[in-house]
Amino acid sequence: QVQLVESGGGLVQPGGSLRLSCAASGRILSINTMGWYRQAPGTERELVASGTSGGSRDYADSVKGRFTISRDNAKNTVYLQMNSLKPEDTAVYYCNAKGIYTSPSNWVVERWGQGTLVTVSP
Repeated sequence: QVQLVESGGGLVQPGGSLRLSCAASGRILSINTMGWYRQAPGTERELVASGTSGGSRDYADSVKGRFTISRDNAKNTVYLQMNSLKPEDTAVYYCNAKGIYTSPSNWVVERWGQGTLVTVSP
């Protein structure tokens, strides 16, 4: 059973930084894409950043230059370094993994973490 476990959320003042971590557990050979989404109250879930095992990275325009996604493929872990945080970054952040290979011929399409709350407030 593949599971994603997030950590690192919390309360931070505007201009501050936080680092989110997400570790995938279970029988895993590799993961194609790992990323972060967020959902603020009354809004739809949106992509924040994603990274493939091959090294490509994608960011939402609203976080470019402030957030950095990184992966440790050996540990099946993805990180999100968030700098210069703004109140509008307040949301529940969800880890996502797509294309999770559990053997050379078997894979799990997608998994989500349980979410971690990030609150940016004075």
